[in-house]
Amino acid sequence: MTKTDRFQLVGSLLRSNDLLTYKEQIEQREDIRYPFYDSFPGYKETEEAAIKNVIEEQKNQGITVLTDGEYSKSMWHLDFLWGFAGIERYIADQGYSFKDLDGGHFETRKDIGIRITAPLSGKDHHFLTIFKELQEQAGDTEVKLTVWGAAHAFTELAIFDGLYGENQVYKTKEALKEGLLQAYKEFLDDYQAAGGKIIQFDDCLWELFAEDNDSSFFTEGNGGLEDLADEFVAINNEIADYGHKLGLHVWTHNCRGNYQSRHAAGGSYAAIAEKFLRDQHYDRFFLEWDDDRAGDISALEVLKDRPDVSVVLGLLSSKTNTLDDETRVVALLDKASTILPKERLYLSHQCGFASCDCGNELTQEQQWQKINQGQKIAQAYWGE
Repeated sequence: MTKTDRFQLVGSLLRSNDLLTYKEQIEQREDIRYPFYDSFPGYKETEEAAIKNVIEEQKNQGITVLTDGEYSKSMWHLDFLWGFAGIERYIADQGYSFKDLDGGHFETRKDIGIRITAPLSGKDHHFLTIFKELQEQAGDTEVKLTVWGAAHAFTELAIFDGLYGENQVYKTKEALKEGLLQAYKEFLDDYQAAGGKIIQFDDCLWELFAEDNDSSFFTEGNGGLEDLADEFVAINNEIADYGHKLGLHVWTHNCRGNYQSRHAAGGSYAAIAEKFLRDQHYDRFFLEWDDDRAGDISALEVLKDRPDVSVVLGLLSSKTNTLDDETRVVALLDKASTILPKERLYLSHQCGFASCDCGNELTQEQQWQKINQGQKIAQAYWGE
């Protein structure tokens, strides 16, 4: 077993087939309510057993910060919102748009519709039950909980879906923002009270603000882009600061799209580094540098004057079923360590292996082989 703190998992792992049998039914049903256990006899027991197994497997593999493999989720972000009071899900006309493997258009599952039916609340969230079980099984090993970034959630509710106005629960955009932020804070209160120490906010929208992202629908003709970016960062910082006030370690993962080995976002980190790296108040950034879309790693320069911030470099790919090019990985680690001290850097895959139920296009055996490769690279590079 290779064990090193310098290799980190982003969060999600491929689900077992018996769990997927239930998960695949969820996306076809609009009449069911999160966490869906009452709608499928045997589902809760199957999920609990799968989570127990994946925690043990992570421990056996030497992983030093555990998750539940995100087995308790159907989609990396929406399950968190589904757990709020005042939220109702429905099957939309279209799913999210991704780039297909051949460069064409690809569409995700469609149960992504959201309605706000009452003032939002994050109290007594089902994620707390999942966390307590994870914490108990982890023993002395550290654990983290991964949830949807607040600014991304607000952008989807307010800008994409327009869920405020005369006929809505929240009459103004500002009222919706305040209600959502309060729900996040309520959740963090409960999480800290339950013993939570690490919270990781996952966020997919940073690259939409990048001027060199030719597929961004934010940048074209949007004269208020700077103000929108400022609002986005301010929302995330308000929640990050609140987490710090509670004594939590507050991390973030910037995802560039991960659905059945497909991606969604172009744009370089250099184009957004000052605002989204330098100015966001996170303790640890999980960043994606598994291919050329992210641009040059010199974007890390903006973090030189933030000595308390660590960076997890997603140089490995969770999308492929083959091992990664170690020469490329080490070369980028070498370059990164000329910018930031080596002790502030970590290694990971660019994203989890199954941000949504379906997972990426590789087997569980291949997944663990790739994880083991990452651990060996990290151990050899840092010597610890």
